[in-house]
Amino acid sequence: PMYAPMSSALPDPDRQSVFYDGIPPKRLMAWVVDVVLILVMMLIIGVLTLTVAFWLWPLFWVATSFVYRAITIGSASATLGMRLMNIELRNATGARLTGTEAMLHTGAYLLCASFFLPQALSVAMIALGERHQSLPDLFLGTAAINRPG
Repeated sequence: PMYAPMSSALPDPDRQSVFYDGIPPKRLMAWVVDVVLILVMMLIIGVLTLTVAFWLWPLFWVATSFVYRAITIGSASATLGMRLMNIELRNATGARLTGTEAMLHTGAYLLCASFFLPQALSVAMIALGERHQSLPDLFLGTAAINRPG
């Protein structure tokens, strides 16, 4: 071809397709689980802050979501929802995400999720791409894969 493909140590989607089998529905279910967990945390925070969090819901939602996702992805390369679905994020070297990569991925996700078009594009990319990467995944060189072993 006339271009050089981006080099990556992620599993090859043609030769190692087992790593990508069922990823789109698993990512959706993981997202639903994570949103429910964040909602429960928000309700608890709302009570603990004597309803201040309810009055400032968007600000507290973004902060809670960022902290939850960055900590869980930074510690095990997967949110609790992802762990339940047996998937994890890997970087371009094929390694689990570091704390810094987790924060970058979370920030990029929240930025995309804040606007309709980037989020719609991200969902389409997950559904149709050979590695099922979201827009943040594409920019950071990460991918969600079925947990090895």
